[in-house]
Amino acid sequence: MEHEVLWNAVTNRDERFDGAFVFAVATTGVFCRPSCPARRPNRVNVRFFNETNEAVACGYRPCKRCKPLDIDHVDDVVQKVVAACEMLDDMPEATLEEIARDAGMSAFHFQRKFKEIVGVSPKKYAEAIKMDRFRDEIRGGRHVTDAMYVAGYGSSRGLYEKASASLGMTPATYKKGGVGMNIEYTIVDCDLGKMLVARTERGICSVMFGDESNELTKALLEEFINAEIAEDAGNLGKAVNAILEYLSGKQHRIVLPLDLQATAFQLQVWELLRKIPYGETRSYSEIAEQMGDKKKVRAVARACATNRIALVIPCHRVVSADGGLAGYRWGIKRKEKLLANEKAA
Repeated sequence: MEHEVLWNAVTNRDERFDGAFVFAVATTGVFCRPSCPARRPNRVNVRFFNETNEAVACGYRPCKRCKPLDIDHVDDVVQKVVAACEMLDDMPEATLEEIARDAGMSAFHFQRKFKEIVGVSPKKYAEAIKMDRFRDEIRGGRHVTDAMYVAGYGSSRGLYEKASASLGMTPATYKKGGVGMNIEYTIVDCDLGKMLVARTERGICSVMFGDESNELTKALLEEFINAEIAEDAGNLGKAVNAILEYLSGKQHRIVLPLDLQATAFQLQVWELLRKIPYGETRSYSEIAEQMGDKKKVRAVARACATNRIALVIPCHRVVSADGGLAGYRWGIKRKEKLLANEKAA
């Protein structure tokens, strides 16, 4: 989790983090400050260091473009928040009072600053750490009860309250690799080519577009690799008709039960997307501003790119600041057609 916070700072070129850490790139042998304007590297090649001398000791040389050795000011609050992330990674059961005291701040002030910088509260951050630990322990073969305590949950109630939203299934089902999770899907023809609609017992979990049915089926199987998946249009007629009516312009809103598996940040972005009026667009920067941080433009773009439920969560309504269409998970031409149809309607 700590590294995800640092990586978000790098992808957003967040100057507030300059001096709090540096990142090094294995393929170039160079280390940079988070705000470095150079092209972003592949995540798998990146290492993080708290101090520049640590990066140098590991054989990396300073970037000549951003000059990480020349930083003469460090945001004290950001540095304390990064240290708090390290503390929570080691001890997610720590209380707000404990981590605020360690940072030398009042609990109220610390929580406000932590959420402002990280994007979620310390409590949500700690919950994500515990759920990640639980996943790792389960994947390693540990029993559900043992994994629960190793992850930091004090009781099964605490685990099961969070499991549905985080795992999309119960801990016992997750232990079995998703076996027992049932997904039904159907593929139909539409104005955008082929459309796949899939649902669990809780609601729609996937809406995808493509050119070939077998490509869509393969993508669904890869997305939910261990679930029981069957092609069956029997329970999907209402959902498919609602989406097709939307595509034709007969309806300007889709209201369907959804089964969303996402981070808190993704859910926040997706909720804002659903509030964009039919026929209108918003820029990535406008969504980021609504999130409370203009620097989260790239994070907003990633949340749009990871949206599995086309149209129902209308990520096609988000465009570049200059009005350009930017990217779209199911192809720029489909995005262009969707926006043109909405404008015409």
